[in-house]
Amino acid sequence: MTTVALDTGVGPLLRSWRERCRVSQLELALRAGSSARHISFIETGRSRPSEEMVLRLAEHLDVPVRERNALLVMAGYAPHYTETALDDPAMGALRDGLDRLLRGYDPYPAFVVDGTYTVVAANQGMTRLLDGVPEHLLAPPLNAMRLTLHPEGLAPRIRNLREWRGDLLAQMERQIALVRSPELRELYEEVAGYPLPPGPGGEEDWQPPSSSVPFALPLVIEHEGHVLSFVASIATFNTPMDVTVAELAIETLLPADADTAAYLRSLGPV
Repeated sequence: MTTVALDTGVGPLLRSWRERCRVSQLELALRAGSSARHISFIETGRSRPSEEMVLRLAEHLDVPVRERNALLVMAGYAPHYTETALDDPAMGALRDGLDRLLRGYDPYPAFVVDGTYTVVAANQGMTRLLDGVPEHLLAPPLNAMRLTLHPEGLAPRIRNLREWRGDLLAQMERQIALVRSPELRELYEEVAGYPLPPGPGGEEDWQPPSSSVPFALPLVIEHEGHVLSFVASIATFNTPMDVTVAELAIETLLPADADTAAYLRSLGPV
């Protein structure tokens, strides 16, 4: 996944991150142990920040790891964070840990995605939920957004698709604003263009059923004649030091009611 800079020079880029966080130059200076004057000089290009200062400012502005590398390169330094392929032998312990974690969630669906929502691992519960999805959508690279929103994917089975689709697209919009990825933008434009299923009064009149889960937006989906209700949870790694690890997300679908939990437990192995 490549990064496209909207400004030239490390100063304007740092300023854009600061403004996105709604932090003043003085507040950022206090956090970073610097001065507002020095921050101003960096942002206007009058002063070149040290490598340490770039990393310190990026940390206090919660800049994603990939974008921290971009800031360093823009400032004339080498990238600080590695980007190791998930199938690299050095990632063996991580892969084993993810596999154990996903198996632990069975029979509840769980999967791992990268920064462009490509599915890199999934458990049996997730495999079961994908029963009946056409092979062309299951061919590698498997994409979670495409699987969920494609008219031939899970979309026709989702009872509250309009709500769920809106939430997923908003999530993608926030991610695009953060990482400025052309690949992610292309995926967004594709899935945002998928049509909603027609309802009794036509597509424009179709309305989702009201939510029965008071604490979170549920995913209400049909599976082999049963209506299942899930709430989604997303987990990421704390203080990642590798771009690949930083962009991994573990997504789980937990039962939102007792009937869903009982039904999933009643199913045998895939």
